[in-house]
Amino acid sequence: MLSLLNLESFIGPPVPGMPMPLEMLSYYGLALLVSLIGTIMILRSKSQIGLDAPDGRRKLHDKPIPRLGGLPIFMALLLGICISLVLGRMRFNEWGPLLLCNLLMFLVGFLDDLKPQGAKVKLMGQIGVSLVLFSMGVSIDILSNPLGAGSIVLGWWSLPLTLFWLVAIPNIINLIDGMDGLAGGFGLFLSLTLAFVGFVSQSPEVMLISIVMAGALSGFLFFNFPPAKIYLGDGGAYLIGFFVASVSLKSSNKGSVIAALLVVIIALGVPILDTAFAILRRSIRGVPIFSADAEHIHHRLIMLGYSKGRALVAMYSVCVVLSLVGISILLTKGIALPIAGAVLFLFAIAAARYLGYIRSWSKLRGQIDQALARRKRLEHIRAHARVLEFDIEKCDSLDDFSSVLRHRFDWIGFNVQRSEQTLPVFLSLKSGLQCELHCPIDDGLQSDWFHRADVFTSLFERCFERWGALPDFIRSKGNRQAIDSGVYPHPEEEVLIHS
Repeated sequence: MLSLLNLESFIGPPVPGMPMPLEMLSYYGLALLVSLIGTIMILRSKSQIGLDAPDGRRKLHDKPIPRLGGLPIFMALLLGICISLVLGRMRFNEWGPLLLCNLLMFLVGFLDDLKPQGAKVKLMGQIGVSLVLFSMGVSIDILSNPLGAGSIVLGWWSLPLTLFWLVAIPNIINLIDGMDGLAGGFGLFLSLTLAFVGFVSQSPEVMLISIVMAGALSGFLFFNFPPAKIYLGDGGAYLIGFFVASVSLKSSNKGSVIAALLVVIIALGVPILDTAFAILRRSIRGVPIFSADAEHIHHRLIMLGYSKGRALVAMYSVCVVLSLVGISILLTKGIALPIAGAVLFLFAIAAARYLGYIRSWSKLRGQIDQALARRKRLEHIRAHARVLEFDIEKCDSLDDFSSVLRHRFDWIGFNVQRSEQTLPVFLSLKSGLQCELHCPIDDGLQSDWFHRADVFTSLFERCFERWGALPDFIRSKGNRQAIDSGVYPHPEEEVLIHS
């Protein structure tokens, strides 16, 4: 019985230089304190930069909330690494490239937090940062067999596989960052898991840097639990994901994907599953994969009656269990891999049914047919929106275009007036205007109406560009002076613009 609890039988004798508990606690406490103080400073600054304003759709918080939480996390991580370098606990030639690329990845998201850059720009930035890290020698070179001897030398396949790993995980973490405390908590558990991986693989540097990140996230989470006072933002989410991806590569043996990386994959089971569900449903519905919706796992749990706190605890619990399952692969040298795979498969099947993604196995074909029919409807509306953009050029006045648009809206199903049978759908334009459309509430397809409304964003922008106003039945608000000067209005200062 005692031999089962003796980790030395799994990992061998201790390696000189492994950090002692008091040293790890010191690093953790320092990172927590720096992150905590940094977060408090952001909250007290009352700055209007990097605010996440409610949009009446997915963002239902009462007032704008800063989304600069990645900044104090990175500062705590940077300080911890610098202290480790000064004390000789880490070597700059090994960890300098990783620190540099984590900074660059953080900046890719942080700049978007300050001013939206667009999905394509961020993706190109992520690929660029990953290429930099690859060129500095951090890569997946060998695929080893976790169940025994044998391995595959990747050769030129090393580049695309490494890029996929380094780009996919930050986006997976960012995708689940839609609920207070979720992405930060997952990052905390993943960091602790990586620290254990460093212990088992006898890598003191991996242990220390993972403990520092765990401390930084702990300090941030004080203000990120529901109701959140600050958000991670893309900068924080990208930093967490890239940190996990890059450090897991350093923890693997000479670039080979062994059990160390499989631990991360298993521990990421919930966000990976959430990403898979999102890609599948958006592909079937004909919605852009990178578009946002309110049908993630945490949204589904809340729809099932969970409070935010209970939903968070439920997802944390699953993350902890999957982390332990992943660690079992490491401790058993791959023997537990088939069991872990079976656990993930059964979890995916059960989650799809419980969360309502699949309403009935016997009626799955009919559900898919309905989704495809809704996709055709959306494509039809997209075609009308493109035609309406041409109509803008053909119409001599805004009144003429208003008449055409009103007719099309009647046909599509948007109501031109607010009533008890409608729900508002808000569109934010680049000009600073926020438009309000009205969709029926009796068909149970509110998420579809959000996507249908998004189709008209560029149309309204073109209309405002030509005539300086929108049709009179489109309710809009925004600060006229700010719009004319190109400066976005503060939400509390918005006034109605009567077209």
